[in-house]
Amino acid sequence: QVPLVESGGGLVQAGGSLRLSCAASGRTFSAYTWAWFRQAPGKEREFVALIEWNGDTRYADSVKDRFTISRNKYNYTMSLQMNSLKSEDTAVYYCAADKYGVTSEGSYDYWGQGTQVTVSS
Repeated sequence: QVPLVESGGGLVQAGGSLRLSCAASGRTFSAYTWAWFRQAPGKEREFVALIEWNGDTRYADSVKDRFTISRNKYNYTMSLQMNSLKSEDTAVYYCAADKYGVTSEGSYDYWGQGTQVTVSS
């Protein structure tokens, strides 16, 4: 069973918006840090944003002021609101959970299967 399930990906024009969601499946991941990573074709997976259990957030410089991460601790879901999308945002987006608030993907033990986001120019 996949512990995290993403939804909300799709095709959007540059300058548009998308909202990704991530839901816990089979466990709650309470007190965990939740994060979004992305992997573009031919590139390594990279950190996008994270939100700690206390609500503190961190963003990659490339998405700061355009993306907003949020979570609902009571129904164990997380969202990523993506505005002013650019072609370089095209990637498979993954949600992940970790006990520590770090940006390194190697620290994350729980992952979703990913959702494709394609931004056309």
